[in-house]
Amino acid sequence: MKPPDGVKHWEGPGLEAWRPWTPEHVAVELDGMRAPWCVVGGWAIDLWLGERTRDHSDIEIAVPRAYFGAIRDRLSAYKLYVVGDGEVRALAPGELPPAEKHQNWVLDEASSIWRLDVMLEPGDAFTWVYRRDERIRAPRARMIGSRDGIPHLAAQGSLLFKAKNMRDKDEVDFAACLPRLDADACAWLADALSLVHPGHVWIERLRSQHR
Repeated sequence: MKPPDGVKHWEGPGLEAWRPWTPEHVAVELDGMRAPWCVVGGWAIDLWLGERTRDHSDIEIAVPRAYFGAIRDRLSAYKLYVVGDGEVRALAPGELPPAEKHQNWVLDEASSIWRLDVMLEPGDAFTWVYRRDERIRAPRARMIGSRDGIPHLAAQGSLLFKAKNMRDKDEVDFAACLPRLDADACAWLADALSLVHPGHVWIERLRSQHR
């Protein structure tokens, strides 16, 4: 296939082949796996809120990089592709993604459909670390919640990632979460934003939420 504009190399089906699993399906696929994974992105917001607020074109999970082998072994029925820097490349069996890349797509080869996006992050089973700035970290137990047995990144962590691009859907997610963030979560996110995005428009809204 011809790569999309701006893409240097593309293996596998195109973006139109994304038919993501639901969080419930991901939990079934990974059930019993001894690796600290969690749903991230827009689906994490909905899991944290306890309701589906909008449609999702994909589904992302995150796992500390040291546990990638466990994810790969559990998803051995599927083919993994490393994504980044304008490339989508198939990983050979047993191959690890390059250290400088963190995104991996999971392909259901039988139907030629992308099912899952696996993000590799720093940290470990006890400490959550923000991938874009490792100065920001917190106990994993504080940052990862669970709903119906599905682990997910708490809203303050999800919004920290979303703050960079400020798409319309990110503002919608922030507005939905803000009234339900407790004082500690608001303070944590405001402090993190002040470190990585000084002057961000969300900071004052977070600081005024519990005055």
